[in-house]
Amino acid sequence: MHHRPGWITTPLTADLVRGALDLEHTGHGLLPHRLPAHARAQCADPQLAMAESQPSGVRLAFRTRATAVELDTLPTKRDYVGAPPRPDGVYELLVDGRPAGRATVTGGNTLAIDMTTGSFEYRPGPPGTVRFTELPGRAKDVEIWLPHNETTELVALRTDAPVEPVPARGRKVWLHHGSSISQGSDAAGPTSTWPARAALLGGVELINLGLGGGALLDPFTARAMRDTPADLISVKIGINLVNQDLMRLRAFTPAVHGFLDTIREGHPSTPLLVLSPVYCAIHEDTPGPSTPDLGHLGDGRLLFRAAGDPAGRASGQLTLGVIRDELRRIVEQRAADDPDLHYLDGRELYGEADFAELPLPDGLHPDAAAHRRMGDRFAELAFTGGGPFGDRDT
Repeated sequence: MHHRPGWITTPLTADLVRGALDLEHTGHGLLPHRLPAHARAQCADPQLAMAESQPSGVRLAFRTRATAVELDTLPTKRDYVGAPPRPDGVYELLVDGRPAGRATVTGGNTLAIDMTTGSFEYRPGPPGTVRFTELPGRAKDVEIWLPHNETTELVALRTDAPVEPVPARGRKVWLHHGSSISQGSDAAGPTSTWPARAALLGGVELINLGLGGGALLDPFTARAMRDTPADLISVKIGINLVNQDLMRLRAFTPAVHGFLDTIREGHPSTPLLVLSPVYCAIHEDTPGPSTPDLGHLGDGRLLFRAAGDPAGRASGQLTLGVIRDELRRIVEQRAADDPDLHYLDGRELYGEADFAELPLPDGLHPDAAAHRRMGDRFAELAFTGGGPFGDRDT
């Protein structure tokens, strides 16, 4: 980290951060969270804690004439024991909404994860700096999208010209909740996750509550959505409930109703879109849990298989097919009294034909090309005039 003469250090405050529901003050700076503190206090799951602190959709946004920007951060990187090192998280720069650069930060903390035992080891490390230079000298809107899959503490922001918050542009806020697929899984970068791409194409402000392993119909997540101002809301339900074998159909139906009821307490007439799971061959007709196949971990490949028995459907075990049928039924039932509630089959974003062309590399998660396709399709299906998020009064 270098402090050059003439550079301006701007305090990192909430009015420069978008896409986070909470900013925790740490010994280094600010740690963006995608769940509020009261929600985090109600669940001690380390997987959820890791996922919600990874800033998918979170970005710094400011207006400036600066030609150079430096951002000091303290990332926490994941290291899977026995696997090759993971690539560093990607920071992406947008200038007036257009891509203008990509960079990474070396160093940082390390969370060593042993998949064979489920244990974690935390190793502290130093902050690093991401730099963007040769920006146009005119007044412009600048966004720095933080890595979607790497916990990131914001330490310092420096520029060679003053910075001010971006004025309101009148864009709608889209609040989305889903699983690791919505968080970004194997997307190429933070603006390439399918929700981020769809938001940029749709001209909306994204708040992404895609939580890897954490789309479990948790009441605290529903309350966080209830209390978050938004013009458009979507919830993608299914894959985590199956791959964790979390509940049976008897519990699933009222849990979905309760989740939607809670959101409606704060957003009684906001367009609300329920998405069912995308295609996933291993769980279409076979219940969970999903179990990892560690045989290829040494060459960087982690595969998953379905460990359930298809016969379990008779006793109420969930599969993706069962969930789609029930979500469609629930939405149709509720829509009779809630005309702003809508349903979208996830296979319209990624279906069986897409799987044949762009197979899921690990059996569960779409790759970068599939994320791009899903984002394009969601933008077309949801944000066009005839879609549930199309032009209308909200």
